[in-house]
Parts: sequence; C-alpha cells; structure tokens
Amino acid sequence: METGCIVMNFMEECFADLHIHIGRTMHNRPVKITASRTLTLTNIVEEAVTRKGMHMIGIIDCHSPEVQEEIDCHLETGRMQELPGGGYRYATSEGEVTLIAGIEVELAVGRGLAHFLVYLPDRTAFATFREWYQTKVKNIHLSTQRMYTDPETLVMKAEAVGGIVIPAHAFTPHKSIYGACVESLASVLPVHRFAALELGLSSDSDLADGLAELAEMTFVTNSDAHSTAKIAREYQNLQIKRPDFTELLLALARKEDRRVRENYGLHPQLGKYYRTRCTNCEELVAQTDSPRCPHCGKEGKKTITRGVYERFQEISTQLPASHPAHRPPYRYHIPLEFIPGLGPGRMRKLLAAFGTEMNILHHVSVDQLTEAVGATVAQAIDRSRRGEISFIEGGAGMYGKISLE
Repeated sequence: METGCIVMNFMEECFADLHIHIGRTMHNRPVKITASRTLTLTNIVEEAVTRKGMHMIGIIDCHSPEVQEEIDCHLETGRMQELPGGGYRYATSEGEVTLIAGIEVELAVGRGLAHFLVYLPDRTAFATFREWYQTKVKNIHLSTQRMYTDPETLVMKAEAVGGIVIPAHAFTPHKSIYGACVESLASVLPVHRFAALELGLSSDSDLADGLAELAEMTFVTNSDAHSTAKIAREYQNLQIKRPDFTELLLALARKEDRRVRENYGLHPQLGKYYRTRCTNCEELVAQTDSPRCPHCGKEGKKTITRGVYERFQEISTQLPASHPAHRPPYRYHIPLEFIPGLGPGRMRKLLAAFGTEMNILHHVSVDQLTEAVGATVAQAIDRSRRGEISFIEGGAGMYGKISLE
C-alpha cells in the first residue's frame, strides 16, 4: 500500500454563481446604485448558504473600501477564513460557501461601452490591483465604474497579481462587448487572453456557438444579481476538488480534469433582452435599423431596444449549436420565483421541508414536492425541470413569461 500520497476526489457537485452585486455596505453606503439596499456582503453569503445552497459565489463589488472592511471584520471574528488556494470560506452552523472577490468595470471599446469582470485571489492581490485601479476611476466606492484604460492593460494588470478577466453579459444590448461595441472579440484581444465569456440572461450555448471564434472559450452563466432573490438565477456546476480560486481557474481553463460540468441558465426567451421590442407599446419589432416603432409610431433613440436574438443574426459566423467537443450541456433552469402558483407561503413550506433551492431544484422527488405544496405546484416544478414548458418572449427590459398550457 502506497503511503504519503493523498488522493482527493472531485466534489459531487459545486454550484457557483460568480456575478453578484452589493447594494449597500455595512455602514449603509451605496455601492451598486440600482441594487437592493438589503444586498450587503453579509446578507449575500448568508442567503447563499441558508436559502440557495450554493458552494461558491463571486461578489464583484469587493473593491469598495467599506466592503473590504466588512471582509476584514469577518476574518477577525473567524466567521470567514482566507483559503490557501485563494478565496474566502464563510461558515455557519447550516453550511459554508466560498466567496471569490471581484470587481466589475466599464471600458470604452470599439463604438461603445462594455463591462468586464475581474477576479482576484486574495487580499494581497486586491491591495496591489486596487492601488492602480483607483488611479483610473473617479469614485472607488461605487460599482461598475468607468475605467480610463483599455482591455489589454486591464488583463495585464490582473494577470500580474494572479487574477483573471471575463467579458460580462457579452451579448446584451447595453454595456456588452458584442451587444454594444464590436462584431468580433478577437478584434479587441486574442480570445485566449480572457479566462471565460459570460453569456448573460438572454443567450445560451446554442446561440453563442454560432461565433466560430468562441470555440475554445469556456462559457459561464451567472445571475448578475441585484437582489438576494436573484442569486443563483443562473449558475454552473463545476467539476473541481475543492471550492477555491485555484480550482476555479483550473475549471475555466479545462486543465487537470477540472471543467464546467453544466451551465444552468434561463431559457433565452425568458431573458429581458431576447427580442427586439418597443419600449413604449411593448410590441415586438421585426426591423432594427429604424428608431420609429411600426406599431405605435413613437420615435426616438431609446424607443427600439435591439434584442440579443436579432444581434446574433447579424454577427454569427456559423450555424447555431456548432458546439466544440468540450462544451458542457446547457440546462434550461427555471428559478422557483418564475413558477406559476408558487407564492411566498408555499416557498416557505418548501424551504422548511427541504432546506435550499438547489436541493429543491435538483434532488427532491415529485412525490415529496406534492406532499409539501400540492400536486399542481409540484407538477409545475417538475415540468420546468424537464423542460416541458413554453414561453412568452422577453425584450426591452421585460422578462419573458412561462406558459404551462
């Protein structure tokens, strides 16, 4: 029998949502202006453990000095620990979650503005990166600041301290690399310089693999949560051995058998930017080259919001779903809040009976669901898990709707 060799098996599952905003600091200072006031770092990690059942979360407003102060407070009390492999473990009596610290920034690229996510391994890396970051923004306290630099410099500065950069919600019509700036990511930087590409709430692997240049990229699916309820609206299941920053990087790079096992996301038709729509009358619009709505006649720069679907028609270079061999399954995930008939009362019953949303969505049987909340809601949850649903398409900032008829 061999000695001195420790064999560590892969985690059975590791659900990770890597894009969550902070609305307020522990001192009630705003960070993400459009996010909920109750979305503090502590509330996020508590929600992730006790209600969502997540194993890893990315909080991408950790550059704020008061957010850093909140992390330091948890480290001092022992509630949080800095992990040797990077990241922070937050533990409660009900479980634990790994926090990956990051920053969302806004850069001028091509003809528009795009958001990028920067993830860093530890406090030392964050301190070094932030010294440079604060010279490139106007307000270090607020989220998603306009950074006066370029993508290549951003990637170089992140890599210098062991960090990575990912284009955020890459296809949405507002503040995204493909949706607002360029037709080709390679025209900005070689695609391998980015650790992954975040698909966003109105696209999926089928659509994104219509761009041949993305064949070697890993896709991530994250919530971009602006409230605790939206955490884990989209997420991925990682094949890793332990939840820390080092293992995350291996999974994104698909090295040493680490990888993204599955992407879980809204069906694109549920996304609020899927189809081109008039913001005034809310009708779908077939054309995208005119600022005038053919239905209500209203005209203006912001009247017609171009949809992700129509954008893909413009920029795709090959047939949709031209998947490379490494591409994992994309599971159409319906958050419980979307399920017809599942109100707050029944939701409380489900959580009381089964613990977390991840457990309800992935492990609880139909019979168990029926016993807890009745056959109608149980069947609706089961049908959504099996994809036996149709949708009323979303667009222009309005989410789509589920139809179980």
